[in-house]
Amino acid sequence: MNTNMKKILKMALGTSLFLLDQSDRATKDMRERVSDQVDDLRDFAQDTYQTAAERVGRASQALTEEDNHAAWDTLRFVVGLGIGVGVGRLIAPANGEDTRTKLAEKAQEVGANLRQRFSSTGDKGFASTGD
Repeated sequence: MNTNMKKILKMALGTSLFLLDQSDRATKDMRERVSDQVDDLRDFAQDTYQTAAERVGRASQALTEEDNHAAWDTLRFVVGLGIGVGVGRLIAPANGEDTRTKLAEKAQEVGANLRQRFSSTGDKGFASTGD
């Protein structure tokens, strides 16, 4: 029985060593897989953060430039409007009623000249108005 006991103990010891070795291999494989997955997740998180930061930066820059352009455009419009009103008041030869009368007379004169020119070329469409 001594021999059988030794054989059983050897077999149990061998099985235990085999199981410990397998568990060490499995643990090592599991650690490597988990480590790889954590590295992949970290890389993905860094890439996502970098992309989001770039997008926020571009959006912020676009909004800042757009606001800046809008402010400058508004300022340019107001300055141009002020200059136009000032120059108009300085060089206006007459009040509004006189200016409208002169413009109406000039328009009638140009219309008469056009009618005369077209009537002399044989186009009776404009000459037959009879003004």
